[in-house]
Amino acid sequence: MKIYYMGILKNDIKPAHELCAEKDLSAYGIFMRRRQVVFFASHLQSLNLNFISVSDLMTFSAKTIAERTSPGQRQDVESNESTCHAYGHSSGLCGIIITEHSYPSLIAHQGLSRIIDEFLTLHPLSSLKNTSPSASSNPSLGLPNLQGYLVQYQDPNQVDSVMRVQRELDETKIVLHKTIESVLERNVKLEDLVMKSEGLSSQSKLFYKQAKKQNSCCLVM
Repeated sequence: MKIYYMGILKNDIKPAHELCAEKDLSAYGIFMRRRQVVFFASHLQSLNLNFISVSDLMTFSAKTIAERTSPGQRQDVESNESTCHAYGHSSGLCGIIITEHSYPSLIAHQGLSRIIDEFLTLHPLSSLKNTSPSASSNPSLGLPNLQGYLVQYQDPNQVDSVMRVQRELDETKIVLHKTIESVLERNVKLEDLVMKSEGLSSQSKLFYKQAKKQNSCCLVM
């Protein structure tokens, strides 16, 4: 039960942008070897570019889902290899956690509530009004414990029991989407969003296209 991404985004305006995020890309190396996608390494000339591309695509996925998560809404969006758990907060923030399918949804959403509540304790709403995409690199908007939470939540047994989480979220309906396409607007294609994204490098777009051909970009998209 792996967590790949944990982050907080500002989604009250488009495009949504990351305020803080932590990622664990170690499993993707195993995924690549398991799927024998060594083609990417030679095609992009550098294995490091693969990890940069995966990191970029995780951020892109988080932004795409955050932009389509309303205040007060909780939803899970599945791809072939992962699930994106999203929580839209009334403050104009959205928490995103990307995990393996087997990761308990209730635990993920408890984690989302936790990181957003802690973030807002550190950063009052007044301090977020003038944030922009460039603010994502501003360390003053960080969450010092986020890396620790990413590690802690890798093992659901280290956090609250499912029964306790169920009580906390018993009045909350988590909407499940079987594909990322199901949350997109009508006639909008994911590939078009990738190609038009200003937040993705040309290497990341190439990585996505080649991975899509090999049906092996499903870990994050």
